[in-house]
Amino acid sequence: MADRASVAPGPLGFGGANLGNLYRPMSDEDAQAVLDAAWNAGIRHFDTAPHYGLGLSERRLGAFLAGKPRAEFVLSTKVGRLLRPTPERAEEMDDAAGFAVPATFERVWDSSADGVRRSLDGSLQRLGLDRVDVLYLHDPDEAGIELDRALGTGLPALAELRAAGLVDAVGVGSKSITALLGAARTGLADLLMVAGRYTLLEQPAAAELLPECRARDIGVVIAGVFNSGLLATAGPQPGAHYEYAAAPADVLEQVHRLRKVCARHGVELPVAALQFPLREPAVHAIVLGGSRPEQVRENVERLRVPVPPALWDDLAAEGMIRS
Repeated sequence: MADRASVAPGPLGFGGANLGNLYRPMSDEDAQAVLDAAWNAGIRHFDTAPHYGLGLSERRLGAFLAGKPRAEFVLSTKVGRLLRPTPERAEEMDDAAGFAVPATFERVWDSSADGVRRSLDGSLQRLGLDRVDVLYLHDPDEAGIELDRALGTGLPALAELRAAGLVDAVGVGSKSITALLGAARTGLADLLMVAGRYTLLEQPAAAELLPECRARDIGVVIAGVFNSGLLATAGPQPGAHYEYAAAPADVLEQVHRLRKVCARHGVELPVAALQFPLREPAVHAIVLGGSRPEQVRENVERLRVPVPPALWDDLAAEGMIRS
């Protein structure tokens, strides 16, 4: 098994979904500026996936990292979705997946050993690299086949790549606690990327998943700490979203409660949201995207803001987090 500290350098990694034009277009120049800001702020952990903009995120990240010493950064990408060319759809957009890119490829679920290897080969070509450090099986719960089958083929295939020295660490990235817990119990995972399920707003991962990871010495990387942006500002903005839809009233009420407790301690809500997951011993890093350089710099600074222990005590006392 890999040393999780070497393959998930913390506390902050850069998540590459925005580089794939998530929700809105980003120019190559803007992508370069965001990545420059991350690098200059000391971030050396970068995460991407073929899913993000039908390979656009990987291409942009690869172009940026081509000028950096390979030993100085850790890179993760994902398998499980192959990209199959669809040139006949070049006039359409990838709207259904939420990426503002031409639909010149379609995603094909494939967690077989052959599919995993072909996916990695495609990623390496787009990244312009001969290896990645971490490889995740991406969203096996959404593959359209039985979860046990997706994990049962995908994770052993990843483990074979690790044994061959082609990657340093393997795991699963998902928002499904069932999928993540199943992956942990295979004994094959070095790391799990938990998306939106261990945040200041909600912590379903705390019941079984995190204890399982601690017991098995599986490292955890947290994505989605702002819950679709709900926790990214002092309070929910008009038209706020949660899980890709309009935020329900009860979720908005919980965010207002969190904000009020944070305000009593002089702590901004995004500061608490960023620092909360890192209190868990199994969590080694969080990954966070950004569409502007100032967002990246601001989040790095937020991690340095002192947070009084009394804030966590009060949040636990009011039942908003586990003590």
